[in-house]
Amino acid sequence: MMGMGMALWFGILTSISPCPLATNIVAVSYIGSQMSTQRGVFMAGVLYMSGRMLTYTVLGAILVSSAQSVPAVANFLQKYMNILLGPLLILIGLVLLDIIKFNMGDSAGMIANKLQSRIKQSGLPGACVLGIIFALSFCPVSAALFFGSLFSVAVKNDSRIILPSIYGIGTALPVLAFAILMRFSARIVSKVYNKVSVFETWARRVTATVFIIAGVYYCAIYLPEAL
Repeated sequence: MMGMGMALWFGILTSISPCPLATNIVAVSYIGSQMSTQRGVFMAGVLYMSGRMLTYTVLGAILVSSAQSVPAVANFLQKYMNILLGPLLILIGLVLLDIIKFNMGDSAGMIANKLQSRIKQSGLPGACVLGIIFALSFCPVSAALFFGSLFSVAVKNDSRIILPSIYGIGTALPVLAFAILMRFSARIVSKVYNKVSVFETWARRVTATVFIIAGVYYCAIYLPEAL
């Protein structure tokens, strides 16, 4: 249960982080502008969520299966996982605090600008396509949370499908909520967006602090054993 809760939280935090939030706003704009009924908005939101969930499930299954099926990798992780986890958690925490920055380019924005006009013509299936494309548009925060946090939790819990799927759901839930709100009032969306931005800042800082503390703990416990 703890692993599932962590996967869901990592997904939500990914979704409301600045870079993914920008792509999600594009998704909300698409979903809201294309559908004339609340049911249509909900269905488009579900398809968008399905696209993200499918993408992260496939990626997670491939990564976790590869780590467990290759004997050398499996033995390495079994022997050094706890030792590596400490520095990894500290590194992720520093990335979440923007102390360490990686320039991965504005890939999400470029993809959104080039493909949004084409996808608009495809109706409901376009929402699923958007989910897949935006899920693959990793930025430093989402990459750290997926390839670092989620991957380590999935490996430790031997979960190839469930945890990546829950992470995918977490990344799409805020989009579904925004899409539903948009059908009532754009002003409501603006107010909620401002509050979400403030919440994201503090949530990211708290999560980063927890990661760093946990990382220091793991380093203190397991690094001496390796020396």
